[in-house]
Amino acid sequence: MRYLRRNGLSLPVRPLLGPFPHEVVWRDADSVRVCNILRNPAYAGAYVYGRRQKDLSRCRPGSLTGTVEVAIADWAVCLKAAHPSYIGWEEFMANQRRMSDNASRYQTGHPGVPRQGSALLQGIAICGRCGRRMSLRYSGPRANYPVYCCRSDRDHQSAELCQEVRALPVDALIERLLLDALAPDQIAIAIAAVGQLEEESRQLERQWTLRRERARYEAERARRQYDTVEPENRLVARSLERAWEEKLRAVETVEQEYARWRSQEPLIIGAAERAALLTMGKDLPRIWHAATTSFADRKRILRFIVREVILDKKRTRGRVWLKIVWQTGATSEHHLQRRVHTYRDYIDIERLRQRITELNHARKMDREIATILNQEGFVAARGCAFKGENVWLLRTRWGIPTIKINGVGANPMRWPDGSFSIQGVAAELGITPQTVFDYLARGLLSGRQLTKGQPWQIDLPDEQIPQLRAHVRRTRRSKKEAS
Repeated sequence: MRYLRRNGLSLPVRPLLGPFPHEVVWRDADSVRVCNILRNPAYAGAYVYGRRQKDLSRCRPGSLTGTVEVAIADWAVCLKAAHPSYIGWEEFMANQRRMSDNASRYQTGHPGVPRQGSALLQGIAICGRCGRRMSLRYSGPRANYPVYCCRSDRDHQSAELCQEVRALPVDALIERLLLDALAPDQIAIAIAAVGQLEEESRQLERQWTLRRERARYEAERARRQYDTVEPENRLVARSLERAWEEKLRAVETVEQEYARWRSQEPLIIGAAERAALLTMGKDLPRIWHAATTSFADRKRILRFIVREVILDKKRTRGRVWLKIVWQTGATSEHHLQRRVHTYRDYIDIERLRQRITELNHARKMDREIATILNQEGFVAARGCAFKGENVWLLRTRWGIPTIKINGVGANPMRWPDGSFSIQGVAAELGITPQTVFDYLARGLLSGRQLTKGQPWQIDLPDEQIPQLRAHVRRTRRSKKEAS
């Protein structure tokens, strides 16, 4: 449509208003006229009747309205190749299917044309709870966070929202699965499997050929028997005619079964197609991630491989369950850990609690525990990495005290190895614990920790105590004189 307008093309129109005869005029192309051309079977060389019919429920007294479109299969008359055509009938039917799919009518199962939004499953996401097609909305301050929504219950029945699923993690998983499925080694395995199916198909083709030949032979034999009977033998002729008709019906049944079998058989892939598929597997990641590839292009690529994706975030706590229906008819189920607002909905809260308890008993501090959890694949509630604050919050909520070198009790004045604690040094020198930390930072005292967060073990020899006490008195005297 935009191409026609951009190139200044016009279409002929015969106005129905005004005096007769109506002259043909040329007007700029518009979407209604272009769609009418694409939907008109006359351009495919067909004569049809019954494209529309009256719907009495829509008619108003004295009005000509109330007509509805009829499906192509229900047209009263459809004579193909009735006159010269611009396009073939197969191309006409393909155009009708494409226009029907381009319409975003989720209720009737039409996904709509791929758009420029970033959501990868636009139009092919199915709600795993009610089976309806999910719509799409964009959240965030810049509308750059897509969300798959199932809101049919809310829109039609004023009920609660069925479910909403954040699109970014789901799209990342679908993208990874798609690229893995189209990797060169996977394509090679698929081509090998198709080769086996082709061999089986050739064997079945030979069997069907023999069966069809046998049915046609039986029908031809019945015809010859009917042709050789004398007309005076009416009873015999009637019996042979009935047998001939049965054989003809048997031929028709076999041909119909053969046609159905052929429609379900895999396509034959030649050597050139095999090489092209392997090359595509090598180039697809580069094409997929290229800056020139738009979101709509990625969706088109995806729809060639994936028919639909079923989503359900309420089936398992803390997880998004998804089922991929591939274009081949095969299905695969996957799980994705989702972001939750509180740890009550966390996917594996008991295993997380057990692991934190184990690391805490191993005398690990909160930051160390957070680092280990991140290395082991744990993710915090909101989808981010664990930090020391997260671990402290969980320990406090679960009542897990920090395990120190002396258990969970208060620090003694001196440790069993003879070293002093912070409280012991403060009592020995007559200073505050904060001053002890200051002396450690300035190097007046030496000490050690098993790890950061564990109690200090300070070395305080007997000969150093008088020196530090004298230092304390001088400091206090100088502060008093200064005041």
